[in-house]
Amino acid sequence: MTAETALHWDGTALLALDQRRLPHAHTTLRLTSAGQIAEAIADLAIRGAPAIGVAAAFGVALSAREHGADTARVRTDAELLIRTRPTAIALRRAVHRTTSHLHEGADAVLAAAQEVQAADVRTCDAIGERGAHHILATLRRRPLRILTHCNTGMLATTGQGTALAVIKRLADHGAVENVLVGETRPLLQGARLTTWELRRAGIPHRLCVDAAGPALMANGEVDLVLVGADRITAAGDVANKIGTYALAVAAERHGIPFLVAAPEETIDQDLTEPGDVHVEERPADELTTLAGQPVAPRDTEVRNPAFDVTPADLVTAVITETRVWVPWPAAELCRIAADLYRRGWLDGTAGNLSVRADAHALITASGRSKGSLRPEDLVLVDAVTGTHRRGPKPSAETAIHAAVYAAFPDVGAVVHAHPPFATTIAARAAEAGDTQVRFTDFEIIKGLTAGAPATGVDVPLFRNWPHVPDIARDVTDRVTPDPPALLIAHHGVTTWGLTLETARNRLEALESLCRLQVMTTMRS
Repeated sequence: MTAETALHWDGTALLALDQRRLPHAHTTLRLTSAGQIAEAIADLAIRGAPAIGVAAAFGVALSAREHGADTARVRTDAELLIRTRPTAIALRRAVHRTTSHLHEGADAVLAAAQEVQAADVRTCDAIGERGAHHILATLRRRPLRILTHCNTGMLATTGQGTALAVIKRLADHGAVENVLVGETRPLLQGARLTTWELRRAGIPHRLCVDAAGPALMANGEVDLVLVGADRITAAGDVANKIGTYALAVAAERHGIPFLVAAPEETIDQDLTEPGDVHVEERPADELTTLAGQPVAPRDTEVRNPAFDVTPADLVTAVITETRVWVPWPAAELCRIAADLYRRGWLDGTAGNLSVRADAHALITASGRSKGSLRPEDLVLVDAVTGTHRRGPKPSAETAIHAAVYAAFPDVGAVVHAHPPFATTIAARAAEAGDTQVRFTDFEIIKGLTAGAPATGVDVPLFRNWPHVPDIARDVTDRVTPDPPALLIAHHGVTTWGLTLETARNRLEALESLCRLQVMTTMRS
């Protein structure tokens, strides 16, 4: 077992650095059974979502080696491992990955466990690189003052870590002034483990009590909050060590980016609500005692959740090994909606905007003024069906947005608005019995779609059925990728693109075309 590795397979046993004894004692546990590994995970001798997943994978391998063809016994051990830390999805997935090879024999199960570990190392490297690149590209201040929580380094993984890997890469670029480390009550993973890792890496740091984080943000001592995660819902709600939510609230209050670094597999597409996350309740004595000594009156009742769940609207971005994901792009959506409202294109409560996030979309709620939108005015729906998942009542035009998302999987945002000239042109064309509106000769056609020549483009026109899903049905039947826009008689215009800004720009181009068409028609 090397100094840079918290877990090591020696061919017959899993060697684990006992994290309960750090930083004052370096003790290696030699674990030879699934039961011993389960106990080490439950007692936090092995901890950190990726690391416990790797350990559990080797636990299955040891069980397969012990029980041979008795796969029922192995599956019993697998369930024992899963129950040790129910919030961390990495553990469950690692166990399922290894048990899927039981029919191939013990050697195949061991090979699968070794691949789980190798994949974790690759993932950590990728998160570190991608996270540092993103932060260097988006935050101007140098060097940075970073606040982190719990431990997300080599002790929590079998690589360089997640959030701490990002910090290490930033430090390599000379971009870290200091790291504020929350102590992380009640078991002090920040004080005991993160400070130990930062000291060994030579990165300047200071330890603070958990409750000091918001005050230090208010004092202007924090440029960025960077944490890990044990599970993330499909909507982007983040389950992490207890105390994370308070930091996210304070970061939002003070306009400080709140970034989460975690493996892609941490995202659980089966969960859409914060309340869906199973939060582990830890033993009472973790609070009533300290270093074996009582610190509370005997028989004091305790509430000791190991994690809290930070709502997606407080998360600036999630950094994984493959992408930087903005799960709840509320700020951009509200900003663009307010701009269109000021132009008179979203009068009253008319119109709606949406942004796609994986299988879901975030859309403005029904009956809300677009000039004063807040994050709580946004609704989560299934992108291609429009089915409501979370938040207030969605706009009726959600069905139109869903039809566009279903037709074009690469579309990332849709805007439906009522700009005056486009609405006028659509009404006139409908009265003439047209099913499309042709624009010719105007150079601004290029702003609507790069795929159309400047000499002309035909924008489809749809009937304004009283029942909006009927409009959506027609859109499904007739919509085309070029141009990325459509008109609805007496109902407005819909545009789309890879980003919300692109969809907005296309809306502006189409409204300009309609204005020019109206003006040139008047002159003729």
